Amino acid sequence: MAEQPSAANNKATTNDFGIPIASDNESLSAGVQGPLLLHDHYLLEKLAHFNRERVPERVVHAKGGGAFGELVVTNPDIANYTKAALFQPGKRTESLARFSTVAGEQGSPDTWRDPRGFAVKFYTEEGNYDLVGNNTPIFFIRDTIKFPDFIHSQKRLPGSGLRDHNMQWDFWTLRPETAHQVAWLMGDRGIPKTWRHMDGFGSHTFQWINKAGERFWVKYHFKTNQGIEFLTQAEADHLAGAAPDFHRADLYAAIERGEYPSWTLKVQIMPYDDAESYRFNPFDLTKTWSQKDYPLVEVGTWTLNRNPDNFFAQIEQASFDVSNVVPGIGFSPDKMLLGRVFAYADAHRYRIGANYAQLPVNAPKCPVHSYSQDGAATYTFKDPQAAVYAPNSFGGPHADTEKYGQEGGTWEGFEDRFVRAGYVQHAEDDDFGQAGTLVREVLDDAARERLASNIVGHVLDGVKEPVLSRVFEYWRNVDPDLGKKVEEGVRAGLGA
Repeated sequence: MAEQPSAANNKATTNDFGIPIASDNESLSAGVQGPLLLHDHYLLEKLAHFNRERVPERVVHAKGGGAFGELVVTNPDIANYTKAALFQPGKRTESLARFSTVAGEQGSPDTWRDPRGFAVKFYTEEGNYDLVGNNTPIFFIRDTIKFPDFIHSQKRLPGSGLRDHNMQWDFWTLRPETAHQVAWLMGDRGIPKTWRHMDGFGSHTFQWINKAGERFWVKYHFKTNQGIEFLTQAEADHLAGAAPDFHRADLYAAIERGEYPSWTLKVQIMPYDDAESYRFNPFDLTKTWSQKDYPLVEVGTWTLNRNPDNFFAQIEQASFDVSNVVPGIGFSPDKMLLGRVFAYADAHRYRIGANYAQLPVNAPKCPVHSYSQDGAATYTFKDPQAAVYAPNSFGGPHADTEKYGQEGGTWEGFEDRFVRAGYVQHAEDDDFGQAGTLVREVLDDAARERLASNIVGHVLDGVKEPVLSRVFEYWRNVDPDLGKKVEEGVRAGLGA
C-alpha cells in the first residue's frame, strides 16, 4: 500500500471554516462494521456541498467558455460621440468575455450549427458595462414577446426529449422576420472554426451621448484579427463526436501558448435625427444598417490575454446584464433590447441568487452606493449606521437626476411610434430583402452552393408537410434561385 502523506509535509486539511479535521479517509462509525454517525460534521459537509456543486444551467447559452482581457482605445475622435469613460482616448479597460452556443445544453458539442453568444463585460470606473451580443449582427425576431416561443422551438420535444428540425422550421416559416438570421445560420458562419475566428456584434442599436448632451445611434462590431474561418458541416459533425469541447479547448490553449486573440472594435454611428427617415427601421434587430450609409469607425483593440483560474467561479457564475449601461450609453426603442433589460438580470437572480453582483467575477471595480440589502449569500454590507432607505436625512446616497436622469431611455420623437400597435415599416423594409442581398451580393458561388447544401441537409432531417412547403416558399422569397435549389435538393433526397 502506498504511504499516505503526512501533515508534517503538507498543509493540514480543514473544513470550510478553517477548523482542522481528523481524517481525510475514514468516516466516523459505531464500531468497525457499524453505521455512520450523524455528528461526523466533516462527512456531512463534504456530501452536502457536493450535492450543491452546480447551479442551474442557463436556459439559453448554457454551453460556453471564456477568458479575461483588455480594451485599448486607439481613436481619440470617439470621445466626440460619447462621454463613457471606457471610450476616452488611450483608455485601457479590463474585461471578461464569454462565448457560447445558444440552444445546446451543458454537455452539447461546441460545433453544432447555432449562433454563438458573444458577451463582454467591461469593468469601468463608472460601473460594469455589459455588451451581450452574438456572432451575427441580427437576430431571428424583433419583439421580446416572441422569445420564449422561439427558444422552445429550437430546444427539444417535450415527449421524446429529442431535438426536432420540423419544429424549428415550423417556427421560422411562420415568422418570416427570421429569414435574415436563418440565412446567416445556414451559411458558412453558422459554424465558426473557433471562437477566435469569428466576429462579434452588439447586434442591437444603442444610444451614445457626448459631454455636450448630443445623442447618436450606434451599432458595435468586433472584427476578428485572426480572420474569418469556418467549419464545413462534415468537419463539424466529426468534431461533435471526436472533440465536443473543441472551441473551449482551442481558446484556452491559444492563451496558454501566448497567442492572444484580438478583435478590432468598430462602430457604426447614425446621427440621431436620421433614424426617423432611414430606409430600414434602425431599431429592428432583424435588420442591419448598410455600411455604405454608415461606415465602420474604429474604436480600439480588444485582446483576450488571461485564462480563468477557476472555470466555475469565473465563467459559469459570470453574469452579463443587458441592463448594465454606464453614463454616456443608453438604450434605443428596440423591442428586443428593452425586453432583455428585464429578462437577463431576472435570469441571474434565479440561477445564482439575489446577490450575484457580489461574486468577485461580477462585482464592479468601483464604489457601490445602493440600497439593496440582505438576501441569500450576502457578502458585502453597509455600515450599520447607514440609512437603508431613500430618501433619508442621514447622508445616504441620492440619485443625481440632473446629471444622469435622462440617459437610459430618452428618444424624443420616437415614443409614440413604438407602442403595442406594432412594427414601423420604413421605406425599403421587408422581411426577405436583406437576406436576399446577403445571398446574391455578399456570398460567392461556392458559398451559395454550401448554403443550399446546408439547408437541404438540415431540412431532410425530419421536416414534414405542411412545414416543408413553407420552407420552399421561405427560401424562394429570399432568392428564387436558392429556393429552387433547396426544393430540388430536398425532393431528390426524399425520392420525390
